[in-house]
Amino acid sequence: MDLGIKRRKALVCAASKGLGKACAMSLAREGVDVTIVARTAGPLADTAEEIRKAADVHVTAVATDITTPEGRAEALAACPAPDILVNNAGGPPPGDFRDWDRDIWIKALDANMLTPIELIKATVDHMIERRFGRVVNITSAAVKAPIDILGLSNGARAGLTGFVAGLARKTVRHNVTINALLPGPFDTDRLRSNLQVVADNAGRPVEEVARERADGNPAGRFGDPAEFGEACAFLCAAQAGYITGQNILLDGGAFPGTL
Repeated sequence: MDLGIKRRKALVCAASKGLGKACAMSLAREGVDVTIVARTAGPLADTAEEIRKAADVHVTAVATDITTPEGRAEALAACPAPDILVNNAGGPPPGDFRDWDRDIWIKALDANMLTPIELIKATVDHMIERRFGRVVNITSAAVKAPIDILGLSNGARAGLTGFVAGLARKTVRHNVTINALLPGPFDTDRLRSNLQVVADNAGRPVEEVARERADGNPAGRFGDPAEFGEACAFLCAAQAGYITGQNILLDGGAFPGTL
């Protein structure tokens, strides 16, 4: 299926590894020129080269912290008017809310709520003028089913979700859609670090905890980031213009609900 986005331009955040990298790779394979952003230059450069080898597209790597005003300015200077924006940032650490002061909360909100909103603000009017735009926010399955040790993530990502719910209904008439992908357990560094915390707290080997968690998922496994990337690419397709304001759960069936 031709997604109709060849030679579009995408800005993909936190794209040196994990789900962000998978999204950038899937978009590139559809012919999209990608600007990828992450804080660490080495892994980011490696990912840029990997994408270039996989797809005949233009790849720009910007090593910066997208959660800061300066970082956003750098990213937007490299890709000032993207057709596609993939918002993503590393989730805040797990823990007990009793240990979180205001500074910790503000850092979580900056990364997982306010930064996506600022990037949408900087790009959405250009999308409206061109009558094409796709914004995909990578949030978390915790938006739908909160995870007790991830309170910072629960709060910040739910705030972003609430904001987008209104805006997405205003932009869609201009063929600009805003949706969220809610990842459940995917085989990423983030998942492994969270499993390590659980294993340490329980005094158990992390391999045992991981195997138990994978077996407990209806799919019997963790997700492959490439699967997530393909879902992102479809939401960015020309054919996806009637999908907006949605929170699409990719969790192997873990959420036990009807809706």
